[in-house]
Amino acid sequence: MKEQVNRRDFIKTFSVLAGTSVLATRMPWLNSLQAGDGGRMIRLGIIGMGSRGKYLHLMLKDIPDLDICCFSEDYGPHFEESRQLLGKEARGYVDYRDMLEKEQLDAVVIATPLHEHPHQTIDSLKAGAHVFCEKAMARTYEECNDMVKAHQETGKILYVGHQRMFNIKYHQAYEKIRQGMIGPVTQIRAYWHRNNDWRRDVPAPELERKINWRLYHDYSCGLMTELACHHLQVANQIYDEYPECVWGTGSINHWKDGREVYDNVNLVYQYPGGAHVLYDSLISNKHYGLEVQVQGPKGTMELEYGKMWEEFPPPAPGIIQLIHHLETRLFEAVPVGGATWVPDDPVRRSGEWIIDKVLDDDGTKMQMEAFVSDVKNNRVDPFITKQGFYASIASLMGFEAMMNNEITYWPEGLAM
Repeated sequence: MKEQVNRRDFIKTFSVLAGTSVLATRMPWLNSLQAGDGGRMIRLGIIGMGSRGKYLHLMLKDIPDLDICCFSEDYGPHFEESRQLLGKEARGYVDYRDMLEKEQLDAVVIATPLHEHPHQTIDSLKAGAHVFCEKAMARTYEECNDMVKAHQETGKILYVGHQRMFNIKYHQAYEKIRQGMIGPVTQIRAYWHRNNDWRRDVPAPELERKINWRLYHDYSCGLMTELACHHLQVANQIYDEYPECVWGTGSINHWKDGREVYDNVNLVYQYPGGAHVLYDSLISNKHYGLEVQVQGPKGTMELEYGKMWEEFPPPAPGIIQLIHHLETRLFEAVPVGGATWVPDDPVRRSGEWIIDKVLDDDGTKMQMEAFVSDVKNNRVDPFITKQGFYASIASLMGFEAMMNNEITYWPEGLAM
């Protein structure tokens, strides 16, 4: 009973915070969740039961009228762990195609390595199942496009795992940006820093590429498809555009262990109208963590932190102004080449919270709720698919720009 109450309160809180904003109109699933969304039992299978697949199962398992009846996993240890996790009633398959053939599924959740996504998604759609596929969509432009074509031809749902679209903190930030609170967005600075090698233990040499697939070009684009695609989705949604072109550089300057993908990347994306996204990521230092800094002439937002700063805030009380004047008068007239120069120090004000309530969810739980709701109602949302598609293409563009050391333009003919 407690789990049901918690879920109900979670949905209610999200609904209240979403309010009646314009962006809320893009959430038809939210009204269904508020109304109870009961009735038809949904049969769902999970393809890929590694760490992400297990996490998505955790988000799914308490959704009413959802039967997670089967799973597919081709790595022995994960297969046995999944049997314990899902219970004896859930049937396990080594080959996902056998699962699609033998089970009458309404929906499939795919949480496998990147290079597996295209054929698993297309086969699932053609088998009549709605699909949630983890980000990024695929390893090549053509594969991303083939996935979208299958989605359109079958009329089935295709969600891509960009959970920030379902994070209420981001939702509120988008609404404030739309209302002009920081003025027109002129630049977005985004970064994602970690300090680990991404390498996992391998029980036998022949399993190296299967287990450490993220480190090799045949299976992964590294930091671009694993991390950057999230922030590129956010940028695309803010600008309501996709990038025209990108240039940048990357290298392996720390983890010299035989990997092929870069351990640090730096890129500049240009959008229509001349706005930019500056993106960098590395896995040799975590001091700055991750952030999306949205800048306009009237203010700045940091979306991960959840704060906003006005560019020209109202004057502070008199005593605070006096203290500030005494602290900074040293810089009032500094001669440089005959002119005066006053340094633009970083803003040290505390800022305002974008949202005054915290939900214990990065967006993944609500995304799973939304996906199941749309499956129950056979409701296809082109906006969600479009966001996943554009973010995936943008991340692949960045990878190509670095690999070829040249400006890379949006591929012709790839637009929904």
